[in-house]
Amino acid sequence: MQNQTKIKTKLNRQWQTWISRRLPAREQITLSHKSIFILPTGFGLAWLVLLVVLFLFGTNYQNNLVMGLSFLLLSIFNTCIIYSYKNLAGLSLSSSKANNTVAGQAIYFPINLSCPNRAYEVQLNFQNQPLEVVKKVSEHQTQALVTYNKAHRGINHPGRVKIETRYPLGLFRAWSHIDLAQAQLVYAEPVIDPNPVYLNSDHTSEQQDTGKYVAGIDEYKGLREYVLGESLKQVAWKQWAQGRGMLTKEFEEPQGAPMWLSLDPKSNDIELALSHLAWHTEQLSAKRQVFGLKIGGSTIHPSHGEHHRNKVQTQLALYPSSSPHPNPSPKYAPKAGL
Repeated sequence: MQNQTKIKTKLNRQWQTWISRRLPAREQITLSHKSIFILPTGFGLAWLVLLVVLFLFGTNYQNNLVMGLSFLLLSIFNTCIIYSYKNLAGLSLSSSKANNTVAGQAIYFPINLSCPNRAYEVQLNFQNQPLEVVKKVSEHQTQALVTYNKAHRGINHPGRVKIETRYPLGLFRAWSHIDLAQAQLVYAEPVIDPNPVYLNSDHTSEQQDTGKYVAGIDEYKGLREYVLGESLKQVAWKQWAQGRGMLTKEFEEPQGAPMWLSLDPKSNDIELALSHLAWHTEQLSAKRQVFGLKIGGSTIHPSHGEHHRNKVQTQLALYPSSSPHPNPSPKYAPKAGL
């Protein structure tokens, strides 16, 4: 049993080395004869056996009708080779940025497809992942969302995507394995933490509102309807001149000192501790409170807003894991906007 496993592992390693040389990773790939493989399906082999039997039957009994039928089946068989290949030849694929998700959820990687000659019944999937079927691909770009289940915290590399078609009659299977150099950062899964966040060791109930934004004069918040009797200094005269009516400018400022999130390196369960910090990040962001993060020698200074939330969640996601993942990578080069 162990020998079989070693042989299988060795063959898989050799296959990966060979296909990496033949089909290197690129963000956009157009399929051609160098990247398309084609073999008969089980149905195709049965079809071939049938036409051989018919041919032998026709020659043995000198039945021209049966022999003609076997030749017709052979011509259909040969024609399907060409059509199966042409269904993938010229197909262009490129990757797009996937939406941010949390650990344990599925990632849906967008893959853009286009083909000048049109392609039908194109199947896409990552290894051991669900199939995504695109019924028709034309010269106009079509987007398919290819599923990658059980995403882990950190950088996820789905690996090569398999493109397959059995068009037109299912006699042949034409396929390719391409690497679109896809990578996606996955946030830690937020888990409710029963312990509140405090400013310091002197816990007071009033500290739970520190860092929260209240009415003030520091930062511009937005516009609201003017209330009769309010100071005219805060009226948005530019908007009034545009015919938008009387609007009042609102400002805000943080109340008290900011909150700080930190990770205890002595924690018995680092993943759970990170999930608690991810939950606190979401809660504080929803309340528009100012908070910072200290983790692993890195510090994110106190701030608030969506950009700050993403920055904190990214830092939590990239914190080294105590257990290895099946697709680790020392480098992470996300597309713009991640």
